[in-house]
Amino acid sequence: MISGVSNGALPQLRPASTSTSSATSGLQPVVPDASDAATGGFRIDVSQVKPLTGAKPISAADDPFLRDLMATHWLISHETSAPESSVPDNAPENVYAQVKVDGKVVATLYNAGSSAMTNQAAAKIGKLEDPPGLSGPDLAQWRADQYAERLGGTVEKAPTAITQSQWTPRESKSTTYSREQLDAAFQAMLAEGQKATAQQQSSYAASRAQAGTSADFSA
Repeated sequence: MISGVSNGALPQLRPASTSTSSATSGLQPVVPDASDAATGGFRIDVSQVKPLTGAKPISAADDPFLRDLMATHWLISHETSAPESSVPDNAPENVYAQVKVDGKVVATLYNAGSSAMTNQAAAKIGKLEDPPGLSGPDLAQWRADQYAERLGGTVEKAPTAITQSQWTPRESKSTTYSREQLDAAFQAMLAEGQKATAQQQSSYAASRAQAGTSADFSA
């Protein structure tokens, strides 16, 4: 496989009376319509409210599926935020070779087998299926040869190129965890929550204390 670089109701107003009679004789009481009466007359009969029976709060710790799900997400989020222990595959120190056409670099191959190329080169090469089983420097060499042949260029091996025996594949991250890992993660997640709650309570108490001891000296 080749990876290319590159969106009112207005208030109702009653008109002013034009009658020549006195002001008091022209006023009429406003009678609420049926809908207003129905809405305003709604009341809750407290005597009819009954407490729930048989209901009890459920903790995540009491639900094995929910507990394991939360622990799994906790583990994944902490692994994602952890710093990478090694340089990326496409770092300059991992260059395997370059393909040049008329002295210009049109494609770069890396020791892990990945590659990067210009849009023009990708258009000329088209679809290229990698041989099954190839990986690492062997794949990088095969791709470099194919690119050079299709582009009419040459392959220049980089000083940072390594052999297949020197290459160590990256370990794939698994999202399947043991019982011990899930239990430990759930306890760590609870500890984090308790610590965050304690810090919030401490900050709130400190702010309340500071507000209570403050005084206005502007008088």
